[in-house]
Amino acid sequence: KHIDRVPQLKNFDSGGGVCKFLNTETNLCKIYYERPDLCNVEVGYKKFFSDKYTEEEFFQLNYEVCEQLKREHNCEVKNDSDA
Repeated sequence: KHIDRVPQLKNFDSGGGVCKFLNTETNLCKIYYERPDLCNVEVGYKKFFSDKYTEEEFFQLNYEVCEQLKREHNCEVKNDSDA
């Protein structure tokens, strides 16, 4: 969610900042194994951000932003066992 804040992902926005590949019932990515490099934290770091942050800094920033978004929007990921 909120991919409208990421210019590189504008083609994935289904409207209102929600990714067109997000399963809104489970909050899981429908194309997880084929997702864009920017959506893959490890690949995205190496390809786009390794010159700006250490790997540890980048992963920590990702974690903090994810936690903040979950709090702001009362989001949780449902596991297959929750269905």
